[in-house]
Order: sequence, then structure tokens, then C-alpha cells
Amino acid sequence: MCKLTMQDIADALSTSRVTVWKALNNRPGVSDTLRRQIQEKAREMGYAPAGAVPLAAPETPHGRNVAVVVCRPESSLFWMQIIHQIAKDLSEQSVNLMYTYLPTSCKEGYVLPGSLTDGSVEGIIVLNVYSEQLLTMLAALPQPKVYLDTIPTLPFSGLHGDLLLIEGRASLRQITGRLLDQGRTRLGFLGDVNYAQTNTDRYQGFLDAFAERGLKPDPALCLTGPLGLRTHYEEISYFLEHLPARPDGFVCVSDYIAHFIQLYFEEHGTDPEGRIALTGFDNNAEYLNVAERITTVEVHPKTLGARLANKILFLLEHPGVGREVSYAATEVLYRGLLAGQD
Repeated sequence: MCKLTMQDIADALSTSRVTVWKALNNRPGVSDTLRRQIQEKAREMGYAPAGAVPLAAPETPHGRNVAVVVCRPESSLFWMQIIHQIAKDLSEQSVNLMYTYLPTSCKEGYVLPGSLTDGSVEGIIVLNVYSEQLLTMLAALPQPKVYLDTIPTLPFSGLHGDLLLIEGRASLRQITGRLLDQGRTRLGFLGDVNYAQTNTDRYQGFLDAFAERGLKPDPALCLTGPLGLRTHYEEISYFLEHLPARPDGFVCVSDYIAHFIQLYFEEHGTDPEGRIALTGFDNNAEYLNVAERITTVEVHPKTLGARLANKILFLLEHPGVGREVSYAATEVLYRGLLAGQD
């Protein structure tokens, strides 16, 4: 006999799996009448998971918890600004934020932390997670979920939650177009285009600008494959050392990548006159060799945090609503060789 699941109970009562999960774990957001019906149906069907308790009064709002799930705890100030804003906005609504760490990749048999599966949290915000295995495991959880970014190989429908993306295609098309209109046609793109959906979008913007002008980028000037987590500088240095010709510029997927290129230039005296254009994305002030010196894109991390907090609060109050994909607008900041061209 197949193991009885919460989805079986949901189907029997024509409700959602999230509602069943809340009722069996005495979480708010379910009426007492429906909660009693679900618990009675669970007993009737023989469903008795560990931790299921008799009907009790819903917890007060002060006991509500939301998890922010992140990989790479050494993440930059950019990510910490987002998390801080989420915590601030949730706290104002008497909702606690629980920081939950996941590995960047997982071995066979890995299970998610108990705090995500034992009823401790009512909602989940997913940041900086780019493993298909981990995203699939998170998607299977019954709680409402909001993701900031995803991976291009996992369809949106497979996330089972809302998705917020940072607009990048139009921004990179704009930046690349300005470079091309200056006559800088030997442009390279640097960054793993399949690492995140936003990276894919940015690369597509780069390609769009070429296509709009009837041009094609030189693949030999582009580094678009995977980069090792700890070996970015070594791999980028090797790529730059073996370029077939001097480029006119590099359009980078992030300021993080751009700062490695600038570091290489400085260490090797590659471009003492500063004639090779270099652009980034994120307007990250942490990379001092490029901060406020190169054209980049402002993404407003505090605004992202506020939007994520608002989204999860909405889902907690409106369980079962249709899922949403949205884009946070960005702003191109022209600096260096691209400044003053309007």
C-alpha cells in the first residue's frame, strides 16, 4: 500500500496541501472549522505523522516564523543588505526571520534541515540557491515560498512559489549598444550564463545589442561557461592570457567578475591607458578597484528585501493564490569610458 500523504487528505477535502499542512501543525491561516475537518479526515484516513497534535488554538502572530534559505554564508554585503531589510520588514509585522544555511551542492541522501520540515516555519524565502537538486527539494515543501532568482534549467512551474527576478536583459542591451555605437565591436562577455536565470538574461541582452545592429560577437572573446567556486581569478587570468587579439571591451555579468579583470590588468600592466572598456552589474561598492569607476547597473538591494518580505507576507495571508513572476527594475549607471554620452 502506498504511504498516505498530505496531498491525499487535501484531495479528499478539495483543499490545498498547504492548508492541510497548516491544520496538522496548528499553524495560523486556517479556520477552526476547516482545521477540525482536516484533522478528523486525517484520523479517518489513518494519517498520523510525528508531530501531529489535536486541535488547538492557532499560535499568536508573535510566534510566526519565516525562513530565509541561503547558500554560501560568506555572501557579500549585497546579500546581507537584502536579508537585513527582510528581517526589518517582517519584524514590523511580528514575524520572526530564521536564517537557514544550505550547502552549495549536496550528496546523495542529503535531507533539508529539520527547521524547514518540522513545522517550525510558515513560509520560506530562497536566496542565492542555484543547485537544481536543492531547488527541487525546496519546491516540494508545502509552505508558501518566494525565490529571488532561479536557474534556467528549472521551469518556473517547478518552483511551486513566487519568483522575483532582477531585470538585466534590457540593461545589458543598453550598455552593449552604447559600446557598439562607439565603434567598439570587439567585445567579450564574461560570466557563467547558465549559473542563474538573471545571468542568462544579461547575456541575452548582450546578444540582442549585436543582433539589432546586424553584428555577431566573437566567441573567442567570451567566457560564458562554469567557473569554479574558488578559482574565478585563476580561470579568468588564463582566459585573458590566451586571447587571440586585444579586445575593445568586456561586458561582465557582475561587478564581481569585472573586478577580477581589472585586477589582472593592474597586475600585468595590460591596459595602462585604460582604453579597454569594462562594465559590470550590481553597483557593488565592495570591489574597490572598480567601485564607482566602471559602468554598472544599480539594483537596490534594500528594495529587493522589501519586495521579498511583502511577497511572503501576502502569501501567508492568502494561501493558495496563483503564483507570480515579477521583475525588479534596474538603472544603468554610466561611468568611465561610457560616461557623458547622452
